[in-house]
Amino acid sequence: MDREFIKELIEIVKDSNIKMIKVQQGDTELVIETFETKHVRESRKPTDEFTHQEILPPSEDVKEEEKKYHVIKSPLVGTFYRSPSPGAPPFVEVGDIVSPGQVLCIIEALKVMNEIESDVRGRVEKILAENGETVEYGQPLFLIDTDV
Repeated sequence: MDREFIKELIEIVKDSNIKMIKVQQGDTELVIETFETKHVRESRKPTDEFTHQEILPPSEDVKEEEKKYHVIKSPLVGTFYRSPSPGAPPFVEVGDIVSPGQVLCIIEALKVMNEIESDVRGRVEKILAENGETVEYGQPLFLIDTDV
């Protein structure tokens, strides 16, 4: 991996809400990870240069449910996957109890698989994205009941 490519990746992570990027090239693996936790509580228009779509406001049902549950939102634009590979069981199902740091899904962006982790302990009440669908920055993905 050349130095310019690595600098570009660092800038992408620094200028976005991506928590971690893993890149493998041959026998070399590079992991860039941030340790700062940012919680996005409102949908905003993405500033990401890789999208030209506007985020649609959440439906009224989602807005109402957001008041009752902790919402895990997409930190980036990409393709949502519920499992680590085709045919593998999903990371979580509705009704599962999750812990902070537990992987809930993967979002693929720029051919990089980004693991999205829970930031709370609770029960998965609803999965709001479909496997293989494109998700937007700030889009609600999971509703978590923290009163368990």
